[in-house]
Amino acid sequence: MNKYYTHKIKELTSQMIGEEITVSGWIANIRDHGGVLFLDLRDTTGVLQTVSNDDTLFKGLAKESVITVTGVLRKRDEETYNPRLETGKIELLVQNLEILSASLHTLPFEILASKNVNEEVRLKYRYLDMRNEKVKEIFLLRSSVLHFLRNKMYDWGFTEVQTPILTASSPEGARDFVVPSRNFKGKFYALPQAPQIYKELLMVGGFDKYFQVAPCFRDEDTRKDRTLEFYQLDFEMNFVTEEEVLKIGEEIFYEVFSKFSEYEVSRPPFKKISYQEAIDKYGTDKPDLRNPLIIEDATEFLQNTSFNPFKKATIKVIVVENIGKKPNSWFNEVVDYASSIGMPGIGYLTLLEDGSLKGPIDKFLSQEERDALITNFHMKANSVMFFIANRNKELARKQAGLIRIELGKKLNLLDPHRLKLCIVNDFPMFEYNETLKKYEFAHNPFSLPHDSKAYDEEDLSNILAYQYDFVCNGYEMASGAIRNHNLDTLQKGFEIVGYSKEEVMNRFQSIFTAFKYGCPPHGGMAIGIDRILMLLKNEDNLREVQAFPTNASGEDRMMGSPSYLTREQLDELGLQIRKEEENE
Repeated sequence: MNKYYTHKIKELTSQMIGEEITVSGWIANIRDHGGVLFLDLRDTTGVLQTVSNDDTLFKGLAKESVITVTGVLRKRDEETYNPRLETGKIELLVQNLEILSASLHTLPFEILASKNVNEEVRLKYRYLDMRNEKVKEIFLLRSSVLHFLRNKMYDWGFTEVQTPILTASSPEGARDFVVPSRNFKGKFYALPQAPQIYKELLMVGGFDKYFQVAPCFRDEDTRKDRTLEFYQLDFEMNFVTEEEVLKIGEEIFYEVFSKFSEYEVSRPPFKKISYQEAIDKYGTDKPDLRNPLIIEDATEFLQNTSFNPFKKATIKVIVVENIGKKPNSWFNEVVDYASSIGMPGIGYLTLLEDGSLKGPIDKFLSQEERDALITNFHMKANSVMFFIANRNKELARKQAGLIRIELGKKLNLLDPHRLKLCIVNDFPMFEYNETLKKYEFAHNPFSLPHDSKAYDEEDLSNILAYQYDFVCNGYEMASGAIRNHNLDTLQKGFEIVGYSKEEVMNRFQSIFTAFKYGCPPHGGMAIGIDRILMLLKNEDNLREVQAFPTNASGEDRMMGSPSYLTREQLDELGLQIRKEEENE
């Protein structure tokens, strides 16, 4: 028998009163009530109040020390019941106590209050932060979600395969993390941004359905919803259509959100929105559909305007009903927000009860323009029209999208108890980079184009791909595609964005060689595990749902990474640090 305990705290019940038991755990709190001492003991399953009349028994104990206690379980006085604890009606009268590991330092923060502590400190002492019940719940939930997802994939007949962590660098949109090779000096491995090529090679290898919970690494600037490493549920299927893949994704999201939350969850089939419609109506390819506000285009109605900021500009408008009587301070806050995202300001008009318009830009409009705006955008009395104008069409859309989000927040339109899912599809295959004066892949270079013959046309921005994203509450939750298994069009696509045939064969030798041996049509997607957890726990920070994340700057203060290598290590790897970097 384990000498340190015979019971977990969650196992203790009123039916065990009078029994002698032993439990082990951490000291959560110590209280002296004038001769009667109380010690709250916490293990991984719960908290138990222990009590002693011997003031020497608890003497010198520090909070968070690890101890074993033996005693008799007894019923607490009814007036001292603690309904917040599962063991709130019982307590342990301690007869013996053994210190297994003393806490030798003053705690950097109170465990129960760690969620309110500065993130830098929490992450430096993450092992202490995890002792907070609310933090621990996240990781217990993560385990349950992963268990559920794995079982689901097995039930559907998928085969779990682990793909390599050390791979070759490839241009997939983000910077690679690279690992120097000791045996092949001057050469580098890369950590996978995603197992994209491997999962396609598994299809070439004759697997019907593949999945894995895959770690992904991207050397990008971190932010609240993006970290240097993350996990995704990756799956791929052969001889499959887009609809079949989407159906799998719909069932996964609906079932996992329904099982592990009490939120109102969108039921399949989810609303499908083309990329172009998403950009036009919501100003983003990851729209939050809890927000009912829609962006509309007013450019044609104001093409002859005398108002200088509107001349030769793309003009987007958002009409919001029943806010015309809000105070000027409310509108000033919207103006301030517009300035914070790079806009010179934001115009707005209120439709009054008498049918006239009121607002800062009304004097610049003709009566014909006023009538056109009221009629074509169905303005009602007390509604307000916001104007977002920019001579850069793409920037006008983006800024309108940000204004829509801000208005949704200010008007409390985003129900925190709803998970509103949709699918954004028909992404463009290419986008034109005005700065570089060249086409680039808009999304995944391995996606199947709707019409490969269109590669010969002059305007390539109209070519659509069988590419799709799952979106929930403004977050991209999954991304996938039907893959292009045709070598000719794959090669043509890379040529369009500037790769020579030799470069393509060098960077993607494995896939271009493998496809020559017979490649089935295939497709799949990757679902963000961390973002699922974010939404389930109503967190807005991805780091909250990862066990040991780096901080906002990409540093791990707990482990001390990134760190310098010794001169011996550098020599062994054949590396040299540039002198100016050494002096920084």
